[in-house]
Amino acid sequence: MEVAIVKYNAGNIYSVLCALRHLGIEPVVSDSPEVLSRADKVLFPGVGEASSAMAYLREHGLDRVIVGLTQPVLAICIGMQLLCSHSEEGDVDCLGLFDTEVRRFVSQTSEQKVPHMGWNTLRGLRGPLFHGIDEGSHVYFVHSYYAPVSADCIAACDYINPFCAAMNKNNFYATQFHVEKSGAVGVRILENFLAL
Repeated sequence: MEVAIVKYNAGNIYSVLCALRHLGIEPVVSDSPEVLSRADKVLFPGVGEASSAMAYLREHGLDRVIVGLTQPVLAICIGMQLLCSHSEEGDVDCLGLFDTEVRRFVSQTSEQKVPHMGWNTLRGLRGPLFHGIDEGSHVYFVHSYYAPVSADCIAACDYINPFCAAMNKNNFYATQFHVEKSGAVGVRILENFLAL
């Protein structure tokens, strides 16, 4: 199986690379349209800022490549946000695969810190990504922006307000949490994705 990780100006790609190697997969990290298009599976992870990430994707033609992929794609953290229609972070139009606008968390009390950082629980799990994973499982988040719960949501979480922890539309899967930092649950999600 050929697995590709989208190379763009976002951090944390190395963590995903290590998680896949732990599962016996040696992925290729690439921004080549040919490499990404022929891969059996594509991961679109990252940590960064939405408007600068979108500028890089457009400058290198990766925006068109990503939306044109037909194999299973897993977007992680800012990768998920970039698949949405618009982000408040930098007030930027994104890739538009999910008809959802990404919003910034707004604290209601002094105890509610932004970013949302640490372990939190999942609910409303559905679809093959969560096969064998229990309701209430803990996963690891680090984010200041979120996608509201929508029709494409396949897992939800609560922090300040309910938000979408994972999404799916056709061949595109996405998690707001970091699967590569979510212990045994994250490993199972990666295995489920690779088995699609």
